[in-house]
Amino acid sequence: MRLTDFWARLDQAFGRTYARSMAADHSFAELGDRTIDRAIADGIDTATIWRAVVAAYPDRVPSRLR
Repeated sequence: MRLTDFWARLDQAFGRTYARSMAADHSFAELGDRTIDRAIADGIDTATIWRAVVAAYPDRVPSRLR
């Protein structure tokens, strides 16, 4: 998944403002307790990051974005 696609999905699921806040502040166990921003900086594949978001928020991410 391209980085631009990742951000577009995150924005669609959570709204741009909340998505950016979550990316900076929320640590995901599936990402080794990294935030989204840290995981991206560490070179973790965006598809892996997206799967962690979907796992953490299954009711928030629409099925069309999974």
